Order: sequence, then C-alpha cells, then structure tokens
Amino acid sequence: MMTKKSTPASRASLILFLSQMIAALEVPLDPILLKELSQPPTITHQSPKNYIVDPRENIVIQCEAKGKPPPSFSWTRNGTHFDIDKDARVTVKPNSGTLVINIMNGGKAEAYEGIYQCTAKNERGAAISNNIVIRSSRSPLWTKEKIEPKHVREGDPLVLQCSPPVGLPPPIIFWMDNSFQRLPQNERVSQGLNGDLYFSNVKPQDTREDYICYARFNHTQTIQQKQPISVKVFSMDSLNETISANLSDTDFYSAKPLTERRPALLTPVGSTSTKVELRGNVLLLECIAEGLPTPVIRWIKEGGELPTNRTFFENFKKTLKIIDVSEADSGKYKCIARNTLGSTHHTITVTVKAAPYWITAPRNLVLSPGEDGTLICRANGNPKPSISWLRNGVSIAIAPEDPSRKVDGDTIIFSDVQESLSAVYQCNASNEYGYLLANAFVNVLAEPPRILTPANKLYQVIANNPALLDCAFFGSPVPEIEWFKGVKGSILHGDLYVFHDNGTLEIPVAQKDSTGTYTCVARNKLGKVQNEVHLEVKDPTMIIKQPEYKIVQRAGQVSFECTIKHDRTLIPTITWLKDNGELPEDERFIIHKDSLAIMNVTDKDDGTYTCVANTTLDSVSASAVLTVVAATPTPAIIYDRPNSPFDLELTDQLERSVQLSWIPGYDNNSPITNFVVEYEDGMHEPGIWHYQTEVRGTQTTVQLKLSPYVNYSFRVIAVNEIGRSQPSEASEQYLTKAAKPDENPTGVQGIGSEPDNLVITWEPLKGFQSNGPGLQYKVSWRQKDVGDEWTSVIVANVSKYIVSGTPTFVPYEIKVQSLNDLGYAPEPAEVIGHSGEDLPMVAPGNVQVHIVNSTLAKVHWDPVPLKTVRGHLQGYRIYYWKVQNLSKRRRRHVEKKILTFSGNKTHGMLPGLEPYSSYKLNVRVVNGKGEGPASPDKLFKTPEGVPSSPSFLKITNPTLDSLTLEWGPPTHPNGVLIAYTLKFQPINSTHELGPLVDIRIPANETSLILSNLNYSTRYKFYFYAQTSVGSGSQITEEAVTIMDEGKMAMASRQVDIATQGWFIGLMCAVALLILILLIVCFIRRNKGGKYPVKEKEDAHADPEIQPMKEDDGTFGEYSDAEDHKPLKKGSRTPSDRTVKKEDSDDSLVDYGEGVNGQFNEDGSFIGQYSGKKEKEPAEGNESSEAPSPVNAMNSFV
Repeated sequence: MMTKKSTPASRASLILFLSQMIAALEVPLDPILLKELSQPPTITHQSPKNYIVDPRENIVIQCEAKGKPPPSFSWTRNGTHFDIDKDARVTVKPNSGTLVINIMNGGKAEAYEGIYQCTAKNERGAAISNNIVIRSSRSPLWTKEKIEPKHVREGDPLVLQCSPPVGLPPPIIFWMDNSFQRLPQNERVSQGLNGDLYFSNVKPQDTREDYICYARFNHTQTIQQKQPISVKVFSMDSLNETISANLSDTDFYSAKPLTERRPALLTPVGSTSTKVELRGNVLLLECIAEGLPTPVIRWIKEGGELPTNRTFFENFKKTLKIIDVSEADSGKYKCIARNTLGSTHHTITVTVKAAPYWITAPRNLVLSPGEDGTLICRANGNPKPSISWLRNGVSIAIAPEDPSRKVDGDTIIFSDVQESLSAVYQCNASNEYGYLLANAFVNVLAEPPRILTPANKLYQVIANNPALLDCAFFGSPVPEIEWFKGVKGSILHGDLYVFHDNGTLEIPVAQKDSTGTYTCVARNKLGKVQNEVHLEVKDPTMIIKQPEYKIVQRAGQVSFECTIKHDRTLIPTITWLKDNGELPEDERFIIHKDSLAIMNVTDKDDGTYTCVANTTLDSVSASAVLTVVAATPTPAIIYDRPNSPFDLELTDQLERSVQLSWIPGYDNNSPITNFVVEYEDGMHEPGIWHYQTEVRGTQTTVQLKLSPYVNYSFRVIAVNEIGRSQPSEASEQYLTKAAKPDENPTGVQGIGSEPDNLVITWEPLKGFQSNGPGLQYKVSWRQKDVGDEWTSVIVANVSKYIVSGTPTFVPYEIKVQSLNDLGYAPEPAEVIGHSGEDLPMVAPGNVQVHIVNSTLAKVHWDPVPLKTVRGHLQGYRIYYWKVQNLSKRRRRHVEKKILTFSGNKTHGMLPGLEPYSSYKLNVRVVNGKGEGPASPDKLFKTPEGVPSSPSFLKITNPTLDSLTLEWGPPTHPNGVLIAYTLKFQPINSTHELGPLVDIRIPANETSLILSNLNYSTRYKFYFYAQTSVGSGSQITEEAVTIMDEGKMAMASRQVDIATQGWFIGLMCAVALLILILLIVCFIRRNKGGKYPVKEKEDAHADPEIQPMKEDDGTFGEYSDAEDHKPLKKGSRTPSDRTVKKEDSDDSLVDYGEGVNGQFNEDGSFIGQYSGKKEKEPAEGNESSEAPSPVNAMNSFV
C-alpha cells in the first residue's frame, strides 16, 4: 500500500479540498515544458486603476501579458474600440500592449482623459485589464481676493482661513512667512486638516503682517501662494493706557486684564457629527478648541478601547489617527477639551464601509479532457459585493452555451471538459465603493507523462537519516507514480516507505542496505515513462577522541585532541572554534591534523574550544573548557586547589525553589573565589551533572530556582586561582511536582531540503525542561502573505518535521510549541523560513569578453531575473579552459578552471591567462541548490606576449679566440618568435665588466660560433628571445677562452721562484731591517733633534709635503728634498694596477705587483725610500710590475 503523509486532524479538510479541486494540475516551472505547452493569456503588469498623469510628460499606460502562443493586444476607451492607428500621437511598445501617448510636442493631456481597458488574446482565450481611469494633474491658482487685516483682542480665538484651490490630486497645505520660514505651531496655534490656521487664544507676539498659506501640488511640483494675511493683536495693557485717562486709578486697576473662559470647539461644530471611512484606509478625526487657558484634548471610544498598535495622536493630540481601519473600528469616538475652568466634548460616529476584497480569488485551472473542475470567486465588502462572470472579456450571460459549464453564483463548475473549453474567465466583484477584477484561465490539455527529474541523479545521505528521491512529473490526466528498486525489482510498498503526491519517494530511516538504483514509473492513459535515480548511504562522521577539560598555567602550553572517524568516500574538514567564534589570528595557535596546540598561554585564551568535523553530508562537534591559572610562585609555600565542600543540606523546600547550604573545605593557601553549584536530574539524565549557579567564595548558602518534574540532587565545587576542587558528595534527592512547560523549543528553522518541501527543525527541550510527562511538540506552518490558515501537527521524540508538496522557495511562517500531559507552553514566537531551493532555470545572457592584456580578460554578462534563481542567489560562476596554444598549433588536454563571483555581480576578471592562446568560457548562476544551466560557450583569444627565457644555453668548444653557443627555444614562446638577442662582455681579474657587444640572431637558429675573442679571457653572455610585443626573460652564462701555452709556462716559473725557501728568507730579512730603521727614527725624533735638512725644509717648504708633516708627524723632518717626489707621486696618483685588498694573500710576489709605494706591516710607506725599479715585461692580462728584493734593500743603505 502507498502511504501519504497526513494527520487525523487535517484529513477531513484535505478530503474536502481535493473534492473541490479534483484533477486540477499545477504546471511545473520547467523551462522546456513551458515552451512546449499551449497556455491562455495572463496579464502580468498593468497601470493602476486611478492613474493621474503629469501633463508635462508623455502618457504611458502599461499592459503586459504572457501566453503560448504570444498574445495580441487591443484597447478600448470609454467603452468603445480605441483605434490606435488613427492617432499619430499614440504608439504601442514592441511585443507589448503598453500604450505611449506623445504629448510633448503640442499635445494636451486633457484630450486623452478617459477610461481605458486592455485585452490580451491568443487562440486559447482573452484576458482583460482593470478599467484604468486616466486623469491629468491640475494645480490651479488662487482666486484673487482682497483680504482685510485681522484686528483681535488679546486672549480671543482666531481662525485664518486658507481655502486652497481644488487640485488633482489635492494639494499639501502649510503656513510660512515672507522669509519662507514655517510658522511655529503648538497646543495654542495649529493647522487643521482643512488647512486653516487656528488660534485657541491670541497673544501680542502673534501680531505680524505675513501669515501666508501655501499649497504644494506634488504631481506637477508647483507651489501656489495665497495673499498674505495681516493680524494685529491689541494687548490689554495698551487698552488700559487708553482708558486710564478717563478712569480713576481705583476703577482701572480693579478690572481684570484678561477674561479666562472655558473651552469651546472651533471645529467640528455642534456636539455630534458623522464620518464614513473605507476599510484599510487611515481614519483621521479632528477636534480643535478655543479657550483661556489653552485647552488640552483627550480622545476616548465609547463602549470600547482605542485599538493598540494602530492608534496615533498628531497635531498636539488634536488629531486622532487610526491606520488600517476595519469594520471593528466603527463606533462613537469622543474628543474632550478641558482647561482649568471646565470642559466640552464632541462625539463623532464613525462608520467603516468596505470596497470589495478577496476571500478566495479564482486560480488558473489545468484539466485533461474528460475531467471535472471548479473556479471559485469569493469576495466580501460593505455592502456585500455582487459577483459577475465574463468569458474572454464578454459577459458569460451572452457567451455561447456549453453543457459542460454551470454557473452557480460565485462558482463555475466544469464537468467532462474538452479542449475546446479552454478560455480565460473573469470574475468581477463590485459595490458602490469599488470593484475587483481577476482573470483565471481554464486550460484543457492532453499530455502523456513526462518525468522532469534528471536521469541517473545521485542522492547521498547519512545512515539513519531520511532519504528523499525526487520524481517530478507532469501529464494530463495526472499520471500515477510507482517506484521500484533494482532493475527487476518489485513495486515498493509498506511502512518502510512514504510516497508523496509530488512523486517523491521518502525512506524515513535510510540504512546501508538502502543503497542502490531506484526506478520511478509515471503512467496515464496516454502513455508511460520511467526514470532511474541512485541512492548512496554513507557512514556517519563521529568524533572518537574528544577534547578534554584542561587547566594550564600562564605562559604554559596546552593541546586539545580531536580524532574523527568518517565514511571513506567523504572528505572531512576539521575547524576549531573558541567560544563559538573563529580562533584568534595568532601564531600561538597551531592546528595539526588531529589536535589544536596553544603556545605561551595567556589569560585571554581562557574559554571553550570546539572541534567541528564537517563533510558534505553531516557535521559533528565536541567542546572542552580551558582554564588559565596563575603560574606557580617561586616561594616554598604550596598552593593548590581547594578541598571539597562537605555537609550539604536542603531547607525551605518549595515547588519551584529550595535553599542549599554547605561547609567549605580548606583553601590550600589560595582563597576561594567562588562556589559552583551543579545538579543531577535522576529521572531524565541520571549520572550527568549540569551547571546550576555560581556564588561568591564568602557565601555558603544559596536559594536555587527549580523546574517542575525533576528529581534533583546537588553538589558544590570550590574554585580558587589554582583551579577547581573535587565535587562534594551529592545532597539528598528532591522531586518537584509536574506542571505545563514554561518554554518552547529554540533554534526553530525552516529550510527546504528539496524544491517541494519545507524541513522544520528545532532544538528539543531537555528532560528537565519538559516540566512533566508526555512531552510533545505542536508544529505549525502557513505560507507567508497569502492569508492561509495555520496547519498544525503534534509530534513526539523528534526535532524535525518535513512538510511536503510546497511551492519552490517561498516564505513560510513557522512556530513550534511544546506541550505535555498537563497542558501547553506559552504561545511561541513566529519565525520565517523558506521551502526548498531548486536549480536556477536560466543561464546568464549577453556574455561578452573584453581582453585587458595578454594574461587578463574581463567578462561581462546580464544578470538573470531573480524569479528564475529559485533560491538564495549566491553569485555567478565562470568556467573557462584553454582550447589551443596558437603558437604550437596543437590541442592539449582540456583543464577547466572555475572562478566564482559572490552576489549579484555582472562582471568579473579572468587572471593568469596564457598569451597567444584560444580560450572558451561559459557563465552559470549559483544558488544554495547548485548551478543553473551554462550560457553558450564564448570563444576568445589572448594577444601575443613576451616569451619566457630560452630553455637552455650551452657554451662548448672553447679555443684561443672562439666559443660555440647552443640554445633551445623558450618553453612558452607566448607568440611568434622574430629573433634572438645575444649580448656579451669580457670580465677582467678584478671582476670589472668590459664593453658590451650586441648581436641579433634569426629566430630559426639554434647555435652560433663567436670568433675574434681574446684568449684566456672570461666572458659573460646574456641571451633572450623576442616577439612582436617585446623581449622576454634572459638567461645568462659565463665561459673562458683557452690560454696560450708559452705564457702559461712563464707564469708557472714565476710562481715557482716565489715558493723557494731562499726567497722567503730574503723577504723576512727585508722586513726586519725596515722594523729596526723605524725604531731608530722614532727614538731620534722623540729626542727633538734637528738636522740641516729640517732647516732647508723650513726655508723651502713644499706645500704638498706640509700636510703629511702636520697631520701625520712622520718622516717629514728626516727626508731630503729629492725624496719628496716619490712620496708625492705615490700618495696622490697610485698606479691603475694597485692590488686591491680582496685580491691579496700571503705571497710576497702578490704584494709586489704594480705599486710604486708599498705599505709595510706597520702601515708605513716603503716606496718613499726606494730608488728606481727594474721593470719586467707583463705576462698575460693579469701580469704587473714586480719590484726586485735587491732594489728594496738598496733603498735603505
């Protein structure tokens, strides 16, 4: 047997509904199906019934409709055919019925005023619009009048009349002065609803000559001004001064300066009045009173209260405003004006009438030949509206007779329909205050079954959860649906399955053996079709090693473990949270595969850490608390957690409270900061302890609030800075009485898991929250903003309920109320949820690609209509892939890349493209269900770019004056290569670079022989390729030409002499002699001795020697005039072949190369005492002059 989801309470109403709408079909919003099915016209957009137009702009009267085939349009004006072709100013928008009347070039809007009606017609019927009344806005001027100044005695009332001209729509009135400043208003002075300015009593400061009433006509954006009104207030003081000349002082001062009086109404007049208002409008009642002192206004409703949340007081309580009035607001409203001398009142009898409003509007009806159906049109109003029917815009009374159609007041009954019956029916509900017009088509179709669910669709669920397998279908008559499992399986039936009216197969508790292929078969008298879907049941994800409670000292480290077990076909991700939020951005938090480590712990790290394991199908979590305590102090005092409290006692035992007292344990040298009280519910959760409350460490008694129907036991934990004590022994048990639930479930959500369902979930109450036996939940829902009644079901031992057969992605009002054997919890709050999403219907259109450069492109597309998204719009997704490299001319493996752009964007950038390549892309819209169809593939090409570096550069076959270069083309040419460029330059022994040589090489070459190079020379090469765009990255290499063998022998002999023992000894003797000579010089100088040479230097001082003498104080007094020149030359113009510090080593030969003056070991010059050197010819590029050791000695003899 096939079972249907229903409840006993709703079964009767469900049967009644089905009996009224038997065989009625809903056409699914499948784009392919909608294109193929014929459909009568439907008006989708039209102008308002009362349409006031701006006479300065063209008149646009809207009429849009859809249908299959597309409908044609016609218009009537004032009840007769409106021939558009005969009026050159009137045009119709293409593929539309919207009229555009051009009055910008000499036309007058008044000439086109009237009542317009649009008709949309195709072969299946005709739909009509409302009667659209077109009127031109008017903003007339004030009539000219002579306004006499107002002379008023202080304290008297005054009314300044505005009397604005009658405009369309009526103007907005306000009072200002000549400076365009609004006149101040208060309880004494205020503007009435009719625009007049009322003074309850005047004062001298009210005197002015510029009381001006303005009328603003918003439609034409104009403001009209009334002539200024002059007001002169005569104060009693000025009157007394005038009279005092004729009266005695006694008479004058005994008179009252102002006469106080009780209130009297300025508006409305009389003691009673009436007011008629329409349902849904705003009711405005006004009372303005005069009197001295200024009266205060109060409002009451006789025999009732003013409606809450809809009542407002304006204009200093002189105006009573009630919004969204209904028939219940009819009655007598009294305003009472009061001051210190008395009061007066006025009663307004309010009658609320109602233009027609819908109770049940007719809905489109899709039937198959031979079936029955009904159209229902029910409206209400005051007075009761009359119902009339039309067929294709013509009164049904004069329509052709049809035996299959019967009109019964507000209902049309169809029986044994045929395709010829297809038409559009109009229902008109009208009374003296207005009318309603609704179109509803009857479409008779004969269609074989179709299954709209994609073939071989894969469903994945976690074991022990419901599985819903879709079989969306359409056909006329309505097909019958059957399900089979396996290729040759028998029909499914029984309590293990639930079969929904929309074709969905539900497996309430899917097990591993539920995995397999399921076949859906749809049949009607016109045919049969079937479809296969696949179900995979996965193992649930579990945390097999949960994080545990940790106490750690400051600056320490701690680790939480989280080991999970999951289905091997699912990829889990582990996320760590702190206090239900993201982990801090801190490098001290280190996440490993199965653990979280926190280094150098601080007080801020204290909190609850949660491990969340997610897969695509389920999610589990586990939490642990981290307590951070102070580090152990250095002194020998032992600090520890407190000892456990003891001797727990329960007193003052009441139904909802009890007093608990205890004795603290020893604090172990760290004062107790607080006590934590925990409880155990021995009835619902034995063995599990819950947090109850916390008190200060100085308190040993606490009054505990209790819940009904709980068998309580209590224990106490002491806490100090070190940590928590062990729990105390449990107190005696205390059982509270049962009661109705105090609270409702939290976390109520409504999220559809499939396009045609609504999954209502909630956090179930814990055992102690049930307050009594028999805990259940009343789940209620209704579609938002459509006026449906609540649908309810009572469930137990679950936290989820699935509503099937819902429209796709519509809002629902949801509430979940708890109840037990003793009654219901308070009325729960309503939440808004949505039925399930479905895949988007439409692909983005008008996809365009703009090439920014060779590696970057910008993609534009038109957004899809939000109605076609059928879910929460998450963004757009671009799929793009490389089709071909234009330089290599061969196809490669297609690797699609995906970029997602969140939100309702209409463009995006594609980075990282390869130059000189051919690409394709398409764009899809994404919602919570998945991706919509792809747009047509768009082909684009990237321009050339610069190439990568050559793949290699090898230098071979070195000779005395030539080198051979070989290279490979760039791995990524990024275009057509036009040439290679080779640059090279020599490098000398000091690593200085010589002149750069540039050679251009044809692109088809792969080797080059360089000739005419210097022998025994190192060269550095720079090599790169070029396209028409520019040069690419370069590759560098170094190589050395071969050295001449004769020169190499000579150099080796020189090196051999430098390594001989006698030569090393000679150099040591020279160094010793230099040291002795320096010592003698310093000794003689310190004695202050003068030599003739000194006198000669004093007489013929060389200015270039003086700085050395004055600055350094060395050698100046002991040198002769001839010895200055080598010093001068050596100190100012050293040879270009001076040995640099980085090139030196311990060889004396190296020290002697190419320097006229050399430094000794103590830093002094040797060259200034030496004679001429014997120069030897240079050897090779790096040879230099080497001074003879014998000459060096002769310079000191």
